[in-house]
Amino acid sequence: MIPRVTATVDLSAIRHNLGVVRQMAPGARVMAAVKADGYGHGAVPVSRALAAAGIDCLAVACMEEAIRLRQARISTPIAVLEGIISREEAALAVYEELVVVVHDHWQLDILDQLGPQARVTLWFKLDSGMHRLGFPLADVPRLQATLAAHPGWTLAGWMTHLASADETENPFTLEQIARFEAALVGVPGPRSVANSAGLIAWPQARLDWVRPGLALYGASPLPDRTSQALGLRPAMTLESRLIAVREFEAGDTIGYSQAYRCPERMPVGVVAMGYADGILRSLPNGTPLQIRGTTVPMAGRVSMDMVTVDLRTCPHAAVGDPVRLWGPGLPAEAIAAHAGTIAYELFCGLTQRVRFVHTDA
Repeated sequence: MIPRVTATVDLSAIRHNLGVVRQMAPGARVMAAVKADGYGHGAVPVSRALAAAGIDCLAVACMEEAIRLRQARISTPIAVLEGIISREEAALAVYEELVVVVHDHWQLDILDQLGPQARVTLWFKLDSGMHRLGFPLADVPRLQATLAAHPGWTLAGWMTHLASADETENPFTLEQIARFEAALVGVPGPRSVANSAGLIAWPQARLDWVRPGLALYGASPLPDRTSQALGLRPAMTLESRLIAVREFEAGDTIGYSQAYRCPERMPVGVVAMGYADGILRSLPNGTPLQIRGTTVPMAGRVSMDMVTVDLRTCPHAAVGDPVRLWGPGLPAEAIAAHAGTIAYELFCGLTQRVRFVHTDA
């Protein structure tokens, strides 16, 4: 059976991108974000590829994601970024030898309930200005005291998260780094600040550990720098195919709400993918796709199962031709910009109707 929409994930590209990350921060260890099912790329195959490449640690959002990787027999250290939410999860984290990121004192209270025999490795997350999760910076001495009172607890390090690292002219990133470092003067333990944008744009954020996510999947986190310019290779290629080609007259309208009006007699193609596959309905007329290596613009509103395209630049397109929505030569971040969003949302929004194929060139 021919799939309607295929997402082909090149695992060799992910390993290549890990190499780029290591070149950017040669003195740092790497914690690879594979949360949200590997940013929509498939957490298990991606994690296996990263583990084979010697990744230092994997990072997931929650316990369910960590357990899925352990059930897949991935033995690499795994950090749970949101930490534990119950005594049951705390016990499971100890049993599965997970690294727990702790961001509030109630989580420490839960871990304390496991008793002095429990062996757990912790990251302390500090709030340097993101104001989402994290201990106040002033709590560092209290956290040190809590750690000292629990000889079974091992400190993995101290981390914080950057709020505006993708805004390269915004000084707030430097403010966050300065606050974080000031709070930890004289305090032992590794430090981690940089996400993908921090890693690329802010050398000051490349401390003991870096935590890349989007960059590993070959997309640029910076609006003014392309993945190609950064030496990254897009890991995912999303493709469908033409299922109809028709000719319409000047003035004819295409699709729901008559969102596109033909300026002249022209060929229009119908592509078998829509918002039920995860294609954003907010993508406007003019959003580029590729057919036979030629860019063709969307013409009409994205519907549940179909997208219509202007074929004037590719007049020889025919039913059955592959249509690329993003991938090499058509970066996901560029497509996302047409909808006023980011590549993360495109990757994570693909639905179960998309067939995933993992290759390792």
